[in-house]
Amino acid sequence: MIKVILCDDHALIRRGIRDTLTDAPDIEVVGEAGDYGELRTLMRNHSCDVLVLDINMPGRTGLDVLHVLKDEGSSVRVLVVSMYPEDQYAIRALRAGAFGYVNKGGDPVLIVTAVRTVAQGRKYVTPEIAQMLVESLTTPASTSAHEKLSDRELQTLVMIASGKRLSDIADELTLSPKTVSVYRARVLEKLGLSNNSELTVYAIRNGLVGS
Repeated sequence: MIKVILCDDHALIRRGIRDTLTDAPDIEVVGEAGDYGELRTLMRNHSCDVLVLDINMPGRTGLDVLHVLKDEGSSVRVLVVSMYPEDQYAIRALRAGAFGYVNKGGDPVLIVTAVRTVAQGRKYVTPEIAQMLVESLTTPASTSAHEKLSDRELQTLVMIASGKRLSDIADELTLSPKTVSVYRARVLEKLGLSNNSELTVYAIRNGLVGS
């Protein structure tokens, strides 16, 4: 039996994933968490084979969690299930230690397949991610400016471009407005931009947010 813990800050999404997984006879969901604190408590009290993890959570993001688990030498295999398109976060998640990446908007059956694959210690990627990996190996290196941003800086960029105010971003990420302002300033400097309008245009042109 594959033991799974779910971590997503949206209860309805957790329920949908849980229902999908529990329909599989070889998978058992042993716990659910809505944020990093709840996840740490769960993982202290329950052993699991696979952690199904969202990227966008309050406080520590899914990428932060991946880095922590990697630094701790955790044996838990992580499957990232995110609303973000593969070209935004998949490669970052895999580099941070994830065993797989699935988009929430995809076929629910893929999550079951992905959990089984990851539980066996194998990587799971969609055909889209596989294509991205092949292209990165076979084409000359051409790094986009935003690929040089840290995980938190990229998240700040996407949230600003999505129309969120700095105070809203601070609340959602459990950071001080001053800290968010520092991230915004770093993003502007690294991208050579001047204001939020230019950030938004950049994000749309590079497919980081919808137009």
